Amino acid sequence: MGRSRRTIPEELLLLALDPTTGTTAQPQSLDLGLAGAQLVELALAGRIAPDGDRIAVVMPRPTGDPTLDSALELLRRRGSPVRAVHWIGGPRLGLRQTYLSHLERCGMVHAVAGQMCGVLPTTRYQASESAVSREIRARLDNAIRTGVPPDPRTAALAALAHAVGLGKHLYPGNEGRSSRSRLRDLIRHDPMGGLVAHAVMDVQNGVAAQPRRAQPAGAAPGAVPGPVRQPAARATAEAAGMPVPSRHGHGHGSMARVGAR
Repeated sequence: MGRSRRTIPEELLLLALDPTTGTTAQPQSLDLGLAGAQLVELALAGRIAPDGDRIAVVMPRPTGDPTLDSALELLRRRGSPVRAVHWIGGPRLGLRQTYLSHLERCGMVHAVAGQMCGVLPTTRYQASESAVSREIRARLDNAIRTGVPPDPRTAALAALAHAVGLGKHLYPGNEGRSSRSRLRDLIRHDPMGGLVAHAVMDVQNGVAAQPRRAQPAGAAPGAVPGPVRQPAARATAEAAGMPVPSRHGHGHGSMARVGAR
């Protein structure tokens, strides 16, 4: 994969940068979003693919992007598909700074040194290429305004922006309420982006740490024991009209199709 195109993690980070303060909105959830955005970028590059609510490496060949290739290698070393929530919820120390430093080297942001309380050194990052940030924002605005299904990259970016809570940053106040709602709805246009976005939200809500509850005795096949939330991949697949795994099997023969809502 060449470096002529900005990656989804880079675009997500540029969306999160506040042009006034030079800080990033939603910094804690943004770190989860960046890890998820790497998965989407690797999927678009044909290196990984969803396997139910797990992520499987289908082509271990490097992409040429060092940060993505590091994630790809970690996934490959797992040896078997890994649950998206476990991957996204794992330690990602320094990932945001890695991407900020990369954007600085590319000239898209510049570092501004400062001090906190007049003592502690701080670094803020201001966008240098405002045209780039405007183009990214315009893609989201266009998808929200027109209702036309966006391309997979824009759909995935929208899903992740919603998942990390950037809606109120991008479309603030009561006047932005309908735009925030439509941003959330764009999650259904890209199954992989939707799966990852749901996993990001599950990690924030602590769902990843909760054991799955057993099916009650005498329950009808496929019944959902309430009030357990559906796995992210199943909910995403149902919304997109994709095949979803049966609760009683994991092979291809156990896939069932549900209609799009």
